[in-house]
Amino acid sequence: MNTAIAAIPQRMAKWSLTWALLLIVLSLFALTIPLITSFGALVIIGWLLVFSGVTQALHAFHSKVVGNILWKLFVATLYFVLGMYLLTNQLVGITSLTLILGIFFLAEGGIDLAAYIKAWRSDASLWILVEALATLILGVMILRQWPSDSLWAIGTLVGIGMLTTGISRLMISLAVYRLSESPRLQHQA
Repeated sequence: MNTAIAAIPQRMAKWSLTWALLLIVLSLFALTIPLITSFGALVIIGWLLVFSGVTQALHAFHSKVVGNILWKLFVATLYFVLGMYLLTNQLVGITSLTLILGIFFLAEGGIDLAAYIKAWRSDASLWILVEALATLILGVMILRQWPSDSLWAIGTLVGIGMLTTGISRLMISLAVYRLSESPRLQHQA
């Protein structure tokens, strides 16, 4: 049983490694075709909002209190209308999405920076810092060029964000894999 427990981090690291490599490959496609990536991201987000709106509306009728029903119907309508707006007004949607993406990257970079501060002594902490700084820089780049570069910026910057995330996840996975193979961990199991 101890051998099986010791193998869990190694198996998880292999799956994490696979997903990291897949993310890197997908990021290269996104960087090659940024305009299509921009519109693709917009369409995915638009449909997610539409489906969320429908789901929220269905869920609203399961509420017991009239105030909850009205609030959930309001939120459902907001999701649905916003999703349909993005799908039917794609140029305005891409410009808006570019602004939202810039703000999102700033927030994600801040959270990653906090994660680095918390885990700065671990083997993989350098890669967490690299991801945090790259994501913060991407957020600043998007917001400085908004709205003039909106058509290609989303695809390019999403591709770069995916690439840095894939590389950092790859390095973290390799660190976990090496740690799982260390004699000290196997001896403790």
